[in-house]
Amino acid sequence: MRILVVEDDQMLREVVVAVLKEEEYLIHETGNGEEGLYLALQNVHDLLILDIMLPEVSGLEIVKTLRLQNISMPIMLLTAKDSVQDRVIGLNSGADDYLVKPFAIPELLARVKALLRRTGMGGKEGELLYGDISVNFKLRDGFVDKNALQLTSKEYDLLEYLILNQGHILTREQIFDRIWGFESETTIGIVDLYIHYLRKKLTAQGSQIVIQTIRGAGFMMKEK
Repeated sequence: MRILVVEDDQMLREVVVAVLKEEEYLIHETGNGEEGLYLALQNVHDLLILDIMLPEVSGLEIVKTLRLQNISMPIMLLTAKDSVQDRVIGLNSGADDYLVKPFAIPELLARVKALLRRTGMGGKEGELLYGDISVNFKLRDGFVDKNALQLTSKEYDLLEYLILNQGHILTREQIFDRIWGFESETTIGIVDLYIHYLRKKLTAQGSQIVIQTIRGAGFMMKEK
């Protein structure tokens, strides 16, 4: 799971990033609102942890922009403002949760896990379900019914990302940035190759889920 942390207090950001990495989340971080908005708009993260008071672009502006772009990833606001009115404004802007500074690390982690479970497609904790496919986070493998797909690391990441966005078109650029990273030296053509690999493994197990190519747009996972 990938989490974007946008917090201008460097000391706090370093603590949050460190504890999230201990939980084996993949983290992007910045202390600047403008850069945070740019990274969030790539729509390659599963959760955004966002300070309200940021340089360049405020947290509330970021939330509103993302929701106007129909980007639905969960957003947790971090702020020193703790009045009821402030909380209402934050949640009405489109945020999913609101944590007041200073906060306890166990509470942060509990809220992070709760928000991520909302994208779990009905599976038990540690599992993602879609149609006849299940994805096991701990094993880092996918299954059709109970048959293991025996995925490589990148194939697993690709399957998880497609399922989390089932029914929505993902561009090659989004997939590339999510799976290989913004700074990867690999070319974007690798996306088509791994889509091919994953399709082959799903077909071999008789899955009723397909990865559809949308000409000129990208790919979408859907039921036959």
